[in-house]
Amino acid sequence: MSPLQNRSEEPQVSYPDPNNPYAQQPGQPQQPGQQPQPGYGYPQQQPGQQPGYGYPQQQPGQPMPGAMPGQYAGDPNAPYGVDPYGRPYSDKSKMAAGLLGIFLGGFGAGRFYMGDTKTGVWQLVVSVVTCGAGGLWGLIDGIMILSSNDKTDGQGRILRPN
Repeated sequence: MSPLQNRSEEPQVSYPDPNNPYAQQPGQPQQPGQQPQPGYGYPQQQPGQQPGYGYPQQQPGQPMPGAMPGQYAGDPNAPYGVDPYGRPYSDKSKMAAGLLGIFLGGFGAGRFYMGDTKTGVWQLVVSVVTCGAGGLWGLIDGIMILSSNDKTDGQGRILRPN
């Protein structure tokens, strides 16, 4: 006899997978299409719940549970919404940062407002060392902030467009 024939004659023992809720449970014959019985480590499914999830099922067009009418009930990590690419908006306004950069750029006000203190300090130092001529950096920086769509605040969130 070859070794391959010996292996095929060994009895095959299969054990139910405890992570598979559709696996046959010990001592209970399961018919095709039958849902597993509660027990054996699986919680009873409540009405309105999707299998495997502890959240109530939300119907399309309905607000999230606990939301007040007219209130944004989206992602709590993005209270000001998200841009078209799914990145969260900052609580800082692009318009305010740009105008502060244009009018008070020599003091680094636009960068301080955005939370970028390192660049704000550098703008202030350059402006002091050059007797105010470094304010040109703040002017150009303010225009760049207003014209770009991907400027971020100190926490890496995109500045709000309004």
